[in-house]
Amino acid sequence: MSINIKPSHKGLLHKNLGVSQGKKLTEKQEELAKNSSDPAERKRATFALNARKWNHGGKKKGFKI
Repeated sequence: MSINIKPSHKGLLHKNLGVSQGKKLTEKQEELAKNSSDPAERKRATFALNARKWNHGGKKKGFKI
């Protein structure tokens, strides 16, 4: 299963925080955005913080056969 993000919504958190698209957001920046007064920015920051925990196709940790 994959998450489909509307193309018009991609990169909005970067734009709101003033970070260029090629750079990664730090966890501190995401935490600050999570406490924003803008509810849409809070929602994007929460999604970004949750997405950090997902397996993004790399090696699975702690799983041995």
